[in-house]
Amino acid sequence: MPFPNGAKGLRDAVIGDRSLEEGEDWTRSFSGMAVEPFEKGVAEILMKPLDADDIEIKPDGLLYLPEIKYRRILNKAFGWGLAPRSEHSISPKNISREYALVCKGRFVSTARGEQAYFDADNLATASEGCKSNALMRCCKDLGVASELWDPAFIRKFKKQYCEEVFVEHAVTKKKKKLWKRKDQGDFGE
Repeated sequence: MPFPNGAKGLRDAVIGDRSLEEGEDWTRSFSGMAVEPFEKGVAEILMKPLDADDIEIKPDGLLYLPEIKYRRILNKAFGWGLAPRSEHSISPKNISREYALVCKGRFVSTARGEQAYFDADNLATASEGCKSNALMRCCKDLGVASELWDPAFIRKFKKQYCEEVFVEHAVTKKKKKLWKRKDQGDFGE
């Protein structure tokens, strides 16, 4: 897809219909960073405790909030966007890119998203996964889902909602322990 206004690449891109002189070049800008806190109502939306039903657990025991939940929280709080700050970095098995989270026209955070892929035909999908990963990382700076980094919360949540179960590999017959939510079926169901 061509860039607007005749731009040739990431560094020449403009935001909306504004020129770089009138707007911000979010590939380099930190405009509005730490100028003032967000309004109380916005902060309450961002810091609202998570609903236990929204929290997922990976088989290795890592708690996470699905990416769509971050988008919904941001959409409820204010206007926002995720601006690329670098070109994609593509290796044979991984794609990564740095993004900036811009909220209410102010720089909020920057993070590098990454995504593994197994086939070059899936690069577009991996690119979207990379963007989603960066968004979740940027949201940490706003306090969204901050419970998921609190060791006391993690221990309590796992004790109440999760369990470790032994599973057996269908081919190798090796057994290992994996985490799951108590309210979800066994693996493979």
